[in-house]
Amino acid sequence: MKITALGICPPPSAGENPAVTPELLASTFARYSRSNRGIDTILQSIDWNNPDASVDAIFRFVDYGHASIAGMTGGIPVIIDGCSMFLAYKLFEIAQLCDGQESSTRYIKLDSSNLPDAQEIGIPGSLAGEWRSIMDFSFECYNELYSALDDAARENPDIIRYPAGANEKVIARLRKNYALDRARYFIPFATKTNAAFIMTARVWADTLKQLASLPLSEAQQAAEAIRNELSKFVPRLMRHSHPDAASLTQARLSIDSVLKSISAGGLPVHRCNDETFVAVDNSRPDFLPDTAPFSDAFAGKENRYSITGSTIRRSMVRVAWNNIALAELRDLNRHRSGYRFSPLAPAGFYLPEGISHPKTGELLERNRAFVNKLLQTDAAPAYVYALHLGTQVPFEHSTHLDKFIYEIELRTGMGAHFRYAEHLNAVHRQLCEKLPGIEPYITVGDAEPE
Repeated sequence: MKITALGICPPPSAGENPAVTPELLASTFARYSRSNRGIDTILQSIDWNNPDASVDAIFRFVDYGHASIAGMTGGIPVIIDGCSMFLAYKLFEIAQLCDGQESSTRYIKLDSSNLPDAQEIGIPGSLAGEWRSIMDFSFECYNELYSALDDAARENPDIIRYPAGANEKVIARLRKNYALDRARYFIPFATKTNAAFIMTARVWADTLKQLASLPLSEAQQAAEAIRNELSKFVPRLMRHSHPDAASLTQARLSIDSVLKSISAGGLPVHRCNDETFVAVDNSRPDFLPDTAPFSDAFAGKENRYSITGSTIRRSMVRVAWNNIALAELRDLNRHRSGYRFSPLAPAGFYLPEGISHPKTGELLERNRAFVNKLLQTDAAPAYVYALHLGTQVPFEHSTHLDKFIYEIELRTGMGAHFRYAEHLNAVHRQLCEKLPGIEPYITVGDAEPE
């Protein structure tokens, strides 16, 4: 795993503008909030030959409010090459306010060379060989299924919804997408990926505090490495990034709950059927009613990026699915708005309708036996590295209605993965039942082309 933090430099067109470090930016803004002298006067007070001294002088007075100060550092980009898919997922889950991207299984074909060493992720030595054998077997199934689907698409192009007039290059890309989208459920959650994150020092500090609290060696090592890298940019604010009693206790309670669930029911090996939940809260205080009907909130809407009116933006929605596969959760977990939650408690194993591999049952039974053994060791929290992208888990997203309408339109729109479209169509139907009259204002796509 390689951690790299990137520094942002001004473009040539901004060469005459003042340039500051992240902590100097935060401390300058802190002083700005306590003065009416204007930014030029504050910048003139900085010793540009020793800017750290100016930062220290300000932080002596403002560090008691470090959370708000740390939020003014601007986004600090950090790149993580070679972390597990689980770790990338967990960072996005913890950092609900971050922006970022992760390597896509829709475009990158993987194999067992992308697996980490068992020791890196805390698999006990006594079980390392068995874990590796199962993960290698997973990739055998993945690659065999990919080849079979690719062959099927070549023999019968009609199974792929090619756009009219598509050239050979587009057809080849869509055929690859078709096969990768359906084979990816055999990919181990432990597989190495690359991920990029941008957060303020405030969000980074809280993220690292929670990451380091997890009883997983990869998470703790990553937190330390990221902290060391960020200390080059925000050394004073990184002292707030260490675990405390609350973060350690909550992390332990969360993982213990899941381990009890798996111990009681085992690792499910059958597909969990779809079930959804939608709740809408559009209650209003008597002294602050809506100023217009919700139909007016969509006036002028051209696409999913259009601004909606306050009647929609004030409403809250909470949706949940009982069986999101980790393959889809990796993306749905990256929607920035609201709060996203999954205990990562396995509920089943997903393969698309009409897609199968003759060794699926053997793989899942072997994996279930392995997890049962792992739960008997001190390394039980490492069960996450025995999951696959086809593992289904419950997932909940709470957000404002306008943000969720955007999510529906995005995840059913052109080029969306077919399973996203199924999940979002299901909650869209429930949402329309909860809010009669809203259906005409939500553009639901058919996810074409594939």
